[in-house]
Amino acid sequence: MQNLRTQADWIARARAVLPAGGFGNFDPGIIIARGEGSRVWDEDGREYVDYLIGSGPMLLGHGHPEVMEAVLEQLPRGMTFFANNALGIELAEAIVDAVPCCEQVRFVASGGEADMYAIRLARAYTGRDKILKFEGGYHGMSAEAQMSLAPATRVNFPQAVPDSAGIPQGVADNMLIAPFNDLEAVTSLLDEHPDVAAIIVEPLQRIIPAAPGFLHGLRDLCTKHTVLLIFDEIVTGFRLAFGGAQERYGVQPDICTLGKIIGGGFPLAALGARTEIMQHFDKAAVGSDRWLMQLGTLSGNPVAAAAGLKTMEVLRRPGTYDTLRAHGEALQNMQSKALSAAGIPHQVCGDPTLFDIYFTDQPCVDYRSAQHRDPHMNDIYNTALRAHGVFKSPGKLYPSLALTAEDLALTQSAVTEAVIAFGKA
Repeated sequence: MQNLRTQADWIARARAVLPAGGFGNFDPGIIIARGEGSRVWDEDGREYVDYLIGSGPMLLGHGHPEVMEAVLEQLPRGMTFFANNALGIELAEAIVDAVPCCEQVRFVASGGEADMYAIRLARAYTGRDKILKFEGGYHGMSAEAQMSLAPATRVNFPQAVPDSAGIPQGVADNMLIAPFNDLEAVTSLLDEHPDVAAIIVEPLQRIIPAAPGFLHGLRDLCTKHTVLLIFDEIVTGFRLAFGGAQERYGVQPDICTLGKIIGGGFPLAALGARTEIMQHFDKAAVGSDRWLMQLGTLSGNPVAAAAGLKTMEVLRRPGTYDTLRAHGEALQNMQSKALSAAGIPHQVCGDPTLFDIYFTDQPCVDYRSAQHRDPHMNDIYNTALRAHGVFKSPGKLYPSLALTAEDLALTQSAVTEAVIAFGKA
């Protein structure tokens, strides 16, 4: 087969064999050839500072030498076994030691799987069917998760709007949708619906911070109504702090899901809770009627476990999170100062470890308020950033520990050019 090397060639080949020409994740108009440290290169050799970092997993950067060494040590010993292995057990021990709500964990291969099983586990434990989620909250690709993630039409709460074709009406009937950061709405829904099994929430919803007292309020309401609180920490786990958002904010859920960082760049995720809840994965403990079946070909595979263990070891070192937050604060400040100097209304939304810009003068507190005044402004800004060597999602910026002073200087220059681009549009 002819080896086509240009990006245009690869894009044409992708269009022939992939729906919409891509994997469904990101802009199919760019083909990444390799990554090293804080940088990635496309198939035409263009170099970028990487703030996408694989949508979060590469917190240490690409090809971190210690992670590579751990992976290369495991590879000749075997890539997967569909059986228990020592590295997977060690990783489970490390997660239990680090994450406050976890006494036991169960591995899966993706964050979407972890969220799906967390919802099913809550139903198995409580014997109830309804799940409360927040409009705009992302919890993977299960039928429940694809309710009111990005609804094109606004409906009255708590009606659920499917974001995908192929989802039966029965799924929507068992979902309640509330606005993020609105404890009064949650209180009302729990009072009206005694059959709620769980509330699932991103402690940092995409990039929208929880209002002071909101997460604590959810914890209190769940305790009062004997509803399980699920923290989706696929993104925030080991990013906001070593113990995740629950450590950072001091709120302990009943169940949490973890992904991205715990696999060190390889496919691996997990859900964890106290033993009393997790025993539903053990038929001998709960009986066949209450048993939750779960298996996966690659769950807990030793290569991913090796990468995750070494990543966690690096993250435990003194000063790591101070460095990460310093990088994020520098990136926030440089953008806000440049936009403010140009008189462009904006909000820096998120945490220094994960954030982005909304082009609005209104506070961003939930899905409906976290919107650009003019979405075209976001397109102009992100297009200009990429043209000047900054690679990021249109809706998120992930700092990494691999960033250097040179990367920050290049980003500053790109931000300056992106602001200038507004005047040329």
